[in-house]
Amino acid sequence: MAEKKSGDIYAPINNICLMILAGTALTAVLVYTKTIVMPFVIAFFIYIVANTVAGWMKHTWKVPYILGLIACALCFLGMATLAILFVSNSIETFVNGADIYTEKLNDTLEWALQTAQKYGINLNSQFLSDNIAKLPVFNMVRSFGSGLVSFVTNTVLICLFVIFIFMGKASASTDKPTLVSTIQKQISYYLIIKIFVSILAALATWIVLLLVGSELAGMLAILTFILNFIPNIGPFISTILPTPVLFLQYGFDWHMVLALCLLTAAHFIIGNILETKWLGKGMDLDPLVVIACLIFWALVWGIMGALLAVPMTAIAKMILERHATTKPLADCLAGRLLVFK
Repeated sequence: MAEKKSGDIYAPINNICLMILAGTALTAVLVYTKTIVMPFVIAFFIYIVANTVAGWMKHTWKVPYILGLIACALCFLGMATLAILFVSNSIETFVNGADIYTEKLNDTLEWALQTAQKYGINLNSQFLSDNIAKLPVFNMVRSFGSGLVSFVTNTVLICLFVIFIFMGKASASTDKPTLVSTIQKQISYYLIIKIFVSILAALATWIVLLLVGSELAGMLAILTFILNFIPNIGPFISTILPTPVLFLQYGFDWHMVLALCLLTAAHFIIGNILETKWLGKGMDLDPLVVIACLIFWALVWGIMGALLAVPMTAIAKMILERHATTKPLADCLAGRLLVFK
């Protein structure tokens, strides 16, 4: 009897140790298989959204389910193609205007040195000029170009995974387990709202930057669409992202001030009002947990991990809360503090 009670006492500790070991092993697998698993996960999320949209089109407009899936797949390919074209044209525009940007940067440097001298601050102008000349701008452009090639390669791989998933869906039965249907319902709703909100943010960024005459409006709008999937941090980065471009193009003048004010207002309305209203409680994840998971997935899968942090964590939470042993961990992810009696 005493041995049984002793085993009951150490059972929670054993469970915690096993979960830590399992989590460590799973993290190592995710890092090692990143090249294949990450495109598959993206394809799975695309399928979830396409499946929901195709089902809605079938019930609302009587469109055959297969045609709805094909329409969603073509829409995804069209968006990927437009993104590649916009980014390519933006890089070409930046490279063509590199000399102009250099002159404006030197003019701004001279203005800063003169202003500093008025206030009795002596700066080594030659040292600053040499360091500015050594800025790896074109290296960053080249790395961005190589990233574009990687993006195209991953897009092809994602498309192949989407095709195979759709083919499997066509041959599978329509009955789905409760957990799978719950995951599909909640994740698809989150992703559809997030995609729509990100499109609104990208359109607002594009219109504002066209209004002030920015030369990289298309690329910055696409980056805004992507960054908007990163919770909390993404909208802030996308708001200040046009600042260096506007600085190189116009310097410190009303163009930059107007753009920053309009972008701040647009992101506040879209993110804090519209998105909050449509998503409600979202994925039932605590804000601090979201930040922690954002850091974790960014370390595991880089930028793409940060983009997928919320839906991946939400899926993990839904799986964990199905079992009594792991339910306390799911409650922690939801921000519900546990009281041990």
